[in-house]
Amino acid sequence: MKNSSKKQVDCVEKLKVLADETRLAVLELLIDSPKHVGEMNAILGLEQSLLSHHLQVLRCSQLVVRCLRRATPTRDGKAVLYRLAPEVEVTNGKALKES
Repeated sequence: MKNSSKKQVDCVEKLKVLADETRLAVLELLIDSPKHVGEMNAILGLEQSLLSHHLQVLRCSQLVVRCLRRATPTRDGKAVLYRLAPEVEVTNGKALKES
């Protein structure tokens, strides 16, 4: 596959992920600062299993990552801290740009 075709496929896949309003809401929460799952859950009012599913989709799409501390996810009990992936840049306030 040509390099430009692969980039187009990657872009299409990311747009499919972003087509869900819950995943967009999660990204919007993480633009300002990293958040624990429980904190996001309290704001969004979702079942924890549903939020975990959306976070998994966002992780697989390389849009969010677990914050790491000494090679292990930062945990507060069972709450993992998430942030935007390093490849995702915030531009013009709340716009996302994939680098």
